[in-house]
Amino acid sequence: MSWGTELWDQFDNLEKHTQWGIDILEKYIKFVKERTEIELSYAKQLRNLSKKYQPKKNSKEEEEYKYTSCKAFISTLNEMNDYAGQHEVISENMASQIIVDLARYVQELKQERKSNFHDGRKAQQHIETCWKQLESSKRRFERDCKEADRAQQYFEKMDADINVTKADVEKARQQAQIRHQMAEDSKADYSSILQKFNHEQHEYYHTHIPNIFQKIQEMEERRIVRMGESMKTYAEVDRQVIPIIGKCLDGIVKAAESIDQKNDSQLVIEAYKSGFEPPGDIEFEDYTQPMKRTVSDNSLSNSRGEGKPDLKFGGKSKGKLWPFIKKNKPPPPPPASASPSAVPNGPQSPKQQKEPLSHRFNEFMTSKPKIHCFRSLKRGLSLKLGATPEDFSNLPPEQRRKKLQQKVDELNKEIQKEMDQRDAITKMKDVYLKNPQMGDPASLDHKLAEVSQNIEKLRLETQKFEAWLAEVEGRLPARNEQARRQSGLYDSQNPPTVNNCAQDRESPDGSYTEEQNQESEVKVLATDFDDEFDDEEPLPAIGTCKALYTFEGQNEGTISVVEGETLYVIEEDKGDGWTRIRRNEDEEGYVPTSYVEVCLDKNAKGAKTYI
Repeated sequence: MSWGTELWDQFDNLEKHTQWGIDILEKYIKFVKERTEIELSYAKQLRNLSKKYQPKKNSKEEEEYKYTSCKAFISTLNEMNDYAGQHEVISENMASQIIVDLARYVQELKQERKSNFHDGRKAQQHIETCWKQLESSKRRFERDCKEADRAQQYFEKMDADINVTKADVEKARQQAQIRHQMAEDSKADYSSILQKFNHEQHEYYHTHIPNIFQKIQEMEERRIVRMGESMKTYAEVDRQVIPIIGKCLDGIVKAAESIDQKNDSQLVIEAYKSGFEPPGDIEFEDYTQPMKRTVSDNSLSNSRGEGKPDLKFGGKSKGKLWPFIKKNKPPPPPPASASPSAVPNGPQSPKQQKEPLSHRFNEFMTSKPKIHCFRSLKRGLSLKLGATPEDFSNLPPEQRRKKLQQKVDELNKEIQKEMDQRDAITKMKDVYLKNPQMGDPASLDHKLAEVSQNIEKLRLETQKFEAWLAEVEGRLPARNEQARRQSGLYDSQNPPTVNNCAQDRESPDGSYTEEQNQESEVKVLATDFDDEFDDEEPLPAIGTCKALYTFEGQNEGTISVVEGETLYVIEEDKGDGWTRIRRNEDEEGYVPTSYVEVCLDKNAKGAKTYI
């Protein structure tokens, strides 16, 4: 089966067919090219989708992705990113292995087709030229034969006519011989040209055209084979990435199987656990007892306030006043800080428990007018406005511990970074010392001193946060010397503005509470009184406590305790981390709740039992 023998007369159709084959190949190239564009677009959209749902760095959203379900979602996004990468690989491989090769092959195919059909047209032109020569020779031979026949007839006519001279007959005879000779020459030429044409025609139809058509056939078959190979490559490119895509899908399945609902539940506990004990039962408060006691004492004015001038206030005040246990002793304010290092912005003062009416009236009659502590007011207002204390004392114990630990880790990383920079500068200085032409060693002294100073600052900052962390974890029995220096430094920088300054009662969230109402305005009493009254009735003990660690009460309102010492509890922790205790009638104050083991009397009024 050969186009040269079967299609010897279909030159024009073969030309059209081969051009159609090239068009089909170009159409396939266009198809693959559009497929690569789709793969790239799909990969881009997948990457954008994965990036869109990735948590933003250094944001609250990133902190929320600590749960196993969220981690599995992150893994899914990463796998989808790799999945998109495989589609990019498909596009790249199709472009390099199919589009580029086929585009180059099409150019070669067009050139080969053009050459083959050029040879075919050349052979056609040659055979057509031979045919024209044969036709010309044939017509000349025919014309010469007719001329010779007419000359012979004319000679015979002249020879038969008796009236024609002998000379005319001889001339006619010679002319007839010349025509016969010309006819014979034309005949020989025609015969020669005919033989040549037959030879050329045989060569054309049995040699030249078959060879040319055979080349065209082979060219077309190569095109078909190449197109089939490209289709196989098209499938193989997809097949090659299937294992990797399968791994991506397996990774998604594995991430889904790694989801642990119990672990997520535990993380919720760790994230929101406050560390406080749940409140106990509220005891019944019998308000008839103070009324009876007041009646039995005849009158409060006779027992406490005779002969004293009346108090006149600039405004109506519902603020509670601190009860005191000794004559002429100024009221101790709550501690300024809950940390061993006495850094400001510590937990707020504990809220005073409700007292009988007679006690409140006695306090009103015997206490000197108070001016609210502006430092306490400022701290409370800052908490209300959302400012975060440096030691995170506004957070529950467990959350505070995590924040402090995170801060310590960050500071350690910064210290390591500064130390690496110091080492690099030191090495550079050594190089300058050995090779002065490279630079001046003295030029690095300032930078080295600056880095060393930064390291020292970071270390002091780290020690401060470690002290707070140790306090929260209950691992610090007493403040170290560095903390004491910091405490002394703070006290020297922040002297008390007003004498006998008592901080407002504050709730654990930093808001000011006075009974059931909140009053933020500072109330100043208009007059000053002499503190010349008898000893006041002290607060009753509601339990006992044992000191777990030694605490040095250096701030105003605190009391020092020694490890193992047993004392009386007169006011329990209101959620701010401080407990009010008494050693004897003359000594009472606040200590951190984490430093003592409290055992409250269940029968005491408003007491809760916890450790």
